[in-house]
Amino acid sequence: MTLPPENAAWFAQTFGSLTDNMGHALLGKKPVIQLALTCLLAEGHMLVEDAPGTGKTILARALAATVQGSHSRIQFTPDLLPSDITGTMIYDQRKGAWDFHKGPVFHSIVLADEINRASPKTQSALLEAMGESQVTVDGIAHPLSRPFMVIATQNPIEQAGTYRLPEAQLDRFLMKASVGYPDRAAALQVLSGSANPDRTKDLHAVATTENIAAMADLVKDNHVEDSVLDYVQRLVEATRDDPDTALGVSTRGAIAMVRCARVWAAAHGRNYVLADDVKELAAPVWTHRLVMTPEADFAGSTATTVIARALSAVQAPMQRAAR
Repeated sequence: MTLPPENAAWFAQTFGSLTDNMGHALLGKKPVIQLALTCLLAEGHMLVEDAPGTGKTILARALAATVQGSHSRIQFTPDLLPSDITGTMIYDQRKGAWDFHKGPVFHSIVLADEINRASPKTQSALLEAMGESQVTVDGIAHPLSRPFMVIATQNPIEQAGTYRLPEAQLDRFLMKASVGYPDRAAALQVLSGSANPDRTKDLHAVATTENIAAMADLVKDNHVEDSVLDYVQRLVEATRDDPDTALGVSTRGAIAMVRCARVWAAAHGRNYVLADDVKELAAPVWTHRLVMTPEADFAGSTATTVIARALSAVQAPMQRAAR
């Protein structure tokens, strides 16, 4: 079943309203807001790598407020335990039974702040939640809310006392993005409102969590032609064959691209995916999945370079007519 044009138009209008609403809190950052919403509607998770004070927490709060969802913030530290994230069983003497007390992962939007400061064992506590939208404690599965999205942050500047995220865990994130510093005009707006720095408190909900879940289901019907799927696969293979990579884009990464492209196309009012959608999303969806060779690292080659080289080498299919 193909997404009807009128549904694509409604999706684009709603997506625009969500973007504009979040833009009241995160000034001058429309591109990263669009990526975060795309990630949410593709039912994935985002890794944000940026310097302190650039608005990573504001991004998560604004997203939760806009979709009328609950929000939690977990500060990852070396002494954080897996049960501090997932929750734990506590014995109730009055009932004479064990009760499960939910951890902070049981929210719509979960901010995992400085995720690389916790031990790998604690980091792995998020893997089941991110991959299966559930948490298993003492053999009992506890489903998470829908929508459910983890926004994990890491500081690229301070590496002392941190644990590098394993490649398998990086591959679980649908996207990697950077908020960055605002331009001068946006910075002046921020400074003029410095007496009330948390603008998320003034946001109103544009959609309910039920609306977001319905949009996520709706966009799954967005059409992707075989030629576009072939284009995605050829790009993936190009990253694997590149001499600078020890590990190219995985099959999970290829699937992630198609999921994101469906949302991105609908967000622009189309009920079909173009090769241009893939090109626009290639960097945020794929760069964190590549493992560079030591020689490439030493020479200064980056994952961004490899992606750009693949996009240049692989011919895109011709643009199709509207359905």
